[in-house]
Amino acid sequence: MPDTTQEDQDHGYLLPDKVYQTLKRIALVVLPALAIFTNTVGPVLGLPHVDAIVTTLNALGLLIAACIGVSQAKATTGK
Repeated sequence: MPDTTQEDQDHGYLLPDKVYQTLKRIALVVLPALAIFTNTVGPVLGLPHVDAIVTTLNALGLLIAACIGVSQAKATTGK
């Protein structure tokens, strides 16, 4: 039986804390950085459809941010 630490306990979020923190980092840091990198380096490397790729990365970041925002709102209103 695995040990349950304080971090693993339910805090009212729709998402477990580890998932929430990981998605938050991806949405706020990784995807925007990847989009800027792709927009900068893509044309130099001859990558096709750079604009579509960058738009998709930014939209994915926004989708993840909205999902974690819903989780945060649920936790805030649930207290």
